[in-house]
Amino acid sequence: MARPVKTPRRKGKSEPLPKPGPGLAQEAALRIAAALERLAPALPAPPDFAAADAFVWHPPGRLAPIKRVNRVEMSLLKGIDRVRDLLLENTERFARGLPANNALLWGARGMGKSSLVKAVHAAVNATPQGTARLKLIEIHREDIESLPDLMGLTRAASHRIIVFCDDLSFDAEDTTYKSLKAVLEGGIEGRPDNVVFYATSNRRHLMPREMVDNERATAINPGEAVEEKISLSDRFGLWLGFHRCSQDEYLAMVAAYVAHHGIAFSGEELTREALEWATTRGARSGRVAWQYVQDLAGRLGVRMSP
Repeated sequence: MARPVKTPRRKGKSEPLPKPGPGLAQEAALRIAAALERLAPALPAPPDFAAADAFVWHPPGRLAPIKRVNRVEMSLLKGIDRVRDLLLENTERFARGLPANNALLWGARGMGKSSLVKAVHAAVNATPQGTARLKLIEIHREDIESLPDLMGLTRAASHRIIVFCDDLSFDAEDTTYKSLKAVLEGGIEGRPDNVVFYATSNRRHLMPREMVDNERATAINPGEAVEEKISLSDRFGLWLGFHRCSQDEYLAMVAAYVAHHGIAFSGEELTREALEWATTRGARSGRVAWQYVQDLAGRLGVRMSP
């Protein structure tokens, strides 16, 4: 059996490794700190609210100015006189620094919910009390989780701001509505005094009907289960309902668009074509009226002013 080979032992004591001095330790710490700073995301620049009257929010912290807002003049919005006056009055109070409510515009599609928000913003800025320039910020539905960040960014602004979300709704598995409730009312910070929140939706309670009905049917205490689901809409002090328009209101919308854009087409032929257009689409609404007028202008070779 082979004997294990013995490693020769070094004579004398081994010298200890030199310990890093304070200069080396400090230099290493500075290098680590610099590397971490390079990895950290840059802080967003403070928003320049003087750049425009309207912005689009892009998380995590950028407000993109919109030079030309896609909007319809207030006078062209027909069949919604009552809700128009209510939203305009609420917005005028807010622009003057008086208390105002969050607003939920809900109801039939194509009846001018989002158009009304943009038209009211323009109308208030055109009045003497709008000289401070009321700002409009649109936040997309998929970015609603970043609403607390947006609110924090606007809290210190000197302007009064409408935060606007178009087509806001939540599905059964979506829990972001809970954070939205806290931001609007109920959170420790609450909504900034210089911000009001306007939203449009096809649903009155922002939830699918079957979702609310299912909670009522399966819960031990149906009332409590439904309360949590519909309590989000309670955060909006102003509910404005939009309903399907009558035939006369639809024809008035068509006539207003035709006159506004100087299209030489009227009388029974205009009525017949407009009604036929609505019948083929199975609906009468402001959107359908606008689509018909666009088609009419194209056929007649009329260029429509923006």
